[in-house]
Amino acid sequence: MAGVEFVTGRAGAGASAAILEAVAPRHPGALTRIALIGNPNSGKTSLFNQLTGLNQKVGNFPGVTVDRKTGVSQLTPQLRAEIIDLPGTYSLYPKSLDEKVITDLLYDRTSEQYPDFVVVTADASNLRRNLLLFTQLADLGLPAVLALNMMDVAAQHGVNIDITALQQELGVPIIPMNARKGIGIAALKIVMAQMLDAPATHFYEIEDELLPMIRQIRYYFNLHNDYLALHYAHQYRQISFLSPDDRAYIGELVQQYGFEATPRQAQETIARYASINDILLNTVSVTRTERNEPYSNRLDKVLTHKVWGYLIFLGVLFLMFQAVFAWASYPMELIDQGVAWINSLIQTNFDGPLINLLTEGVLAGLGGVLIFIPQIALLFAFIAVLEETGYMARVTFMMDRIMRKFGLNGKSVVPLISGVACAVPAIMSARTIENWKDRMITIFVTPLMSCSARIPVYTVLIGLVVPDQPVLGIFNLRGFALMGLYLLGFVAAVLSAWAMKLLMKTKERSYFIMEFPVYRWPRWKNVGITIVEKVKAFVFQAGKVILAISILLWVLASYGPANELEQAEQRAKTEGKAKGFTAAEIDSHVASEKLESSYAGHFGHLIEPAIRPLGFDWKIGISLLTSFAAREVFVGTMSTIYSVGQDADQQTVQQKLASEKDANGQPFFTPARSFSLLVFYVFAMQCMSTLAATYRETKGWKWPVMQLLYMTGLAYFSALLVYQLMK
Repeated sequence: MAGVEFVTGRAGAGASAAILEAVAPRHPGALTRIALIGNPNSGKTSLFNQLTGLNQKVGNFPGVTVDRKTGVSQLTPQLRAEIIDLPGTYSLYPKSLDEKVITDLLYDRTSEQYPDFVVVTADASNLRRNLLLFTQLADLGLPAVLALNMMDVAAQHGVNIDITALQQELGVPIIPMNARKGIGIAALKIVMAQMLDAPATHFYEIEDELLPMIRQIRYYFNLHNDYLALHYAHQYRQISFLSPDDRAYIGELVQQYGFEATPRQAQETIARYASINDILLNTVSVTRTERNEPYSNRLDKVLTHKVWGYLIFLGVLFLMFQAVFAWASYPMELIDQGVAWINSLIQTNFDGPLINLLTEGVLAGLGGVLIFIPQIALLFAFIAVLEETGYMARVTFMMDRIMRKFGLNGKSVVPLISGVACAVPAIMSARTIENWKDRMITIFVTPLMSCSARIPVYTVLIGLVVPDQPVLGIFNLRGFALMGLYLLGFVAAVLSAWAMKLLMKTKERSYFIMEFPVYRWPRWKNVGITIVEKVKAFVFQAGKVILAISILLWVLASYGPANELEQAEQRAKTEGKAKGFTAAEIDSHVASEKLESSYAGHFGHLIEPAIRPLGFDWKIGISLLTSFAAREVFVGTMSTIYSVGQDADQQTVQQKLASEKDANGQPFFTPARSFSLLVFYVFAMQCMSTLAATYRETKGWKWPVMQLLYMTGLAYFSALLVYQLMK
């Protein structure tokens, strides 16, 4: 590109102010807007992290539910720029919702989001494939810089690139770099600061027979070049900012000229690769420096083996779950104790309704948010390491054939397995699935996997009705029952995904295209940024919803109509003294009576007719209501209702529940009622954290509401069937 000097060393401090102002934002008063675009596994995310560090945020593209990562980078002391991290794509003919937002952004030059120029990341070890996207962007007339990434990998493969010759062939500045280690970042910043508004070299000639149609589209929409008009003809049905009249106009032209998009795309791709081959023939040479197979290929023979590959993956999962279950327990206990200590400190020194709201509502809800942070951080640390090393791509490849039969794809395995620990980070990890339909199905069915929050419920109820006896000498019958509940959730998730596959109609076809990146050591800076980003997203997005509902539940359980709570308290104290209760038992009895008289208690009596066919009474109804904050709250609520102090251990809870009698004097928690309740909790949503995460990932209430209704309905009718058959 004329007027731009190629920079390979450190950023020169003597760059003039005139040059630094060469790139003026298209919108006065705004930062220069730079878009990062490239193939998957080309190092685009590493480059984004190097340019922005922690100075980044996640929003969404206007009108769609795809994340939009942006950050601010200080290019020079005088110039700052907004960096937009676009989803990875192989070409400008989109195959997924993530790729579609790229074309919507780059086709509309009048948009406020339109970039001033783009930085194209390319894998230097595979230039032929990476340059296809670059040539398309160049023909759109976008000013560009080519970040030639992974130069170290190219050298290892014996790939030698004449940077000067390639720069002349392509007509754009080229920066050789290693984004993972930060090599070349300073040079890239200076070149971006010096970018001039000049088009790149032209690569593709449109056939003469198409020009009449192309020119009509170009002048009708006031487009700046023929190639952009050609893309309008290819994709007018999918371009979101076109009006129905605009689409109808292009549709008539396409029909009039007999334009067929698919054959034309194939013809264009072949022509582009021919041009790319000519360029690379003059600029790239390959010398084989390795006699043996590349190291990655040797590892793949083991890690993707039909037998050993799955066994190794199970071992990795065991380590990950051990971390999430065991390692996270210590910081979770510290957070829990810290919140409890703050609560105790406030309650000791202050009193009153507002203090109760603060301690039992706000701080309790805040604790319910913060306590998930260790699990989220550890889970995404493992996922980030697996992705950075290149192993996650192999896992998705192995699992794709199995998952696809049920409407999912290989990348769905990570959220589903993660759901055994906690559905919240599991749903957040589903964003790696490119296909919109597969991603929505995965998010929808993931909560059916039994998470760790269900364990207290399972343990208490199984202890009531399943004998503690050995099976085959080394196994325990209760262990088999617990495993059966987990398998029941997994089967429900898989079958639900299969049903959604049949019901959801979309024109978007599900492809699984996966390029194996080479194995490499993770960059811990990128891992750390990923952890911070995920934790922030949970705390500030899902956390707000959790906190609000926690306060609402506290109000419902703490207040009642008129003077009913005071009357219930006096009645309970009188009964307790008459029956010779200890002070602790009287306090517990008072808590139970006040809960029954609260708005939550009235709601429990209100829904009792609906849940009675399941074998439940109003007390269980209250537990169902309060456990919506978190499933494990069920045990604490049952403890209060059945006159067991919150400090009581689990066995005492089981003893009290076992001694509960029905109206006929018979044990209340029969096998029929207990298994009905167990099945209900296997399928029921009962977790506002999960709904908040679904809302965060889908950018709306449609999917969370559908999820809640479906899982509640499935839980209700399954529990109804179990109780009616067993009673």
